[in-house]
Amino acid sequence: MIRLDEVHKKFGALEVLKGIDCEVQKGEVVCLIGASGSGKSTLLRCVNGLESYEAGSITVNGEKVDRKSPRIRDIRTSVTMVFQKFNLFPHRTALENVIEGPIYVKGMPRKEAEERGRELLNRMGLGEKPDVYPGALSGGQQQRVAIARALAMNPEAILFDEPTSALDPELVGEVLGAMRDLADEGMTMLVVTHEMAFAKEVSDRVLFMDQGLIVEDGPAEQVLTNPTHNRTQDFLRRVLNR
Repeated sequence: MIRLDEVHKKFGALEVLKGIDCEVQKGEVVCLIGASGSGKSTLLRCVNGLESYEAGSITVNGEKVDRKSPRIRDIRTSVTMVFQKFNLFPHRTALENVIEGPIYVKGMPRKEAEERGRELLNRMGLGEKPDVYPGALSGGQQQRVAIARALAMNPEAILFDEPTSALDPELVGEVLGAMRDLADEGMTMLVVTHEMAFAKEVSDRVLFMDQGLIVEDGPAEQVLTNPTHNRTQDFLRRVLNR
């Protein structure tokens, strides 16, 4: 469903992605792990068309991702993104945040969008919070609103960019629980995460990135318990022994 072939990305003279090759199949959960600065978030932003790339090719269902194309809005609708810092509109309620995309991007009637939005908030355990503003919600609740907002577009896949890293430790579990439910339902997911237990439990495959390259790609159990690359071994040793 998502394919990257020899993708290169630079910020000025700094080459952040140095020839990325990977695929994500429909219904697959793939976790991206690696040290900060290895290019994981940039990879996601290129897939969603939020960043351009200098060379190579990214396709979603066979259609090339080009942020200058008039079709990019359709690609962003089919492959939505959940950000590290929530990115909710602070002046809009939880429900208003969820229904914004369906109404203004997809042209859904407001009544239908509100019914769907309330259903999604209820699914995220926020059925009593539709009229609450983000500032009055905990970080975990805000992130679950952000997941509901992504689901409101009826996407074929969701990209998660370190969705728990901005949360207090006691709030991480509620967000990971919502993501587990999505995985169980067959949602295609590409997840940047530092939560190794979640990656091992939920993902089909784990990709380890280092200095702009994918240096290891395999089943979650194999990569996280018996990695073959020295750099992966060193990273996991440091992460798991903290």
